[in-house]
Amino acid sequence: MKNIKFYVLGFFAITLLSLFFTRCDNNDSTGTARVTVRLFDAPGDYDQVNVEVLDVLIKNSSDPSDQGWESIGNLPEGGKIVDLLTLRGGVNALLADDLVPSGNLGQIRLVLGDDNSVLLKGETVPIPLNTPSAQQSGLKLKVNQILEAGKTYDFLLDFDVDGSIVKAGGSGIYNLHPVVRVSTVEASGGITGKVTGPLLTSSPLAFPTGFGVGVSAVKAGNDPITTTMNTDTGVFLLPGLPAGTYTVTLTPNTLPTPPTVTWSQTPQIITGVVVSNGVTTDMGNFSF
Repeated sequence: MKNIKFYVLGFFAITLLSLFFTRCDNNDSTGTARVTVRLFDAPGDYDQVNVEVLDVLIKNSSDPSDQGWESIGNLPEGGKIVDLLTLRGGVNALLADDLVPSGNLGQIRLVLGDDNSVLLKGETVPIPLNTPSAQQSGLKLKVNQILEAGKTYDFLLDFDVDGSIVKAGGSGIYNLHPVVRVSTVEASGGITGKVTGPLLTSSPLAFPTGFGVGVSAVKAGNDPITTTMNTDTGVFLLPGLPAGTYTVTLTPNTLPTPPTVTWSQTPQIITGVVVSNGVTTDMGNFSF
């Protein structure tokens, strides 16, 4: 009788443990979605733009209150300084990578510190960027994305450098008022290409000093979205574009004075570039 009782208790214990582990496994695989947040840059006429990123927070509703925010930041303790002008040509900064509960994701909050600076063209010493306390508390970005369990969602934050840095009259003070566009890889597409010339004859893998190409993509009825080529690789990338048909313009830099190497000053305009969700359209190579 004791043996029967022992076996029965053992059976129920094993059954309960099995249910427990099954429950845990189901929660891990069906109750969460993976969220990544990456930062990239729209161009600006500076040599450096350094911003201090402290954290990335998310909230499951669009409620404007400060309740319900959770950190998903993949950042070192004390934050991280990011030079926005290095985030081009396919280069981005991973700010967050975490599993979050499935369901509605209402907002993303980018929390900045006050260790921000800008290096003007031709200068050697960065100028501090005055960052209002309201901006440091976090830039709130509405997303309203339904997260399905077991899926990955890549959010792209396009930091508009030119629109975010404001000079305060003739005071020499520069203010940071972040302008950021958010999109998801799943609900957007991209355009890429490569500038292959001119190259230096003495170093066939290098572009001449002062050479660069600005790239803009315009969809009818919308503002242009811009980037610049990566001067190390020649690659340009415009991610996070709404699906549609675009006109893409590649505009080379003006020649330096005096020019050591010349290149064409004529912009190249390509019409009818189709962008589809989840796809990056490759436009091929360009030379000037």
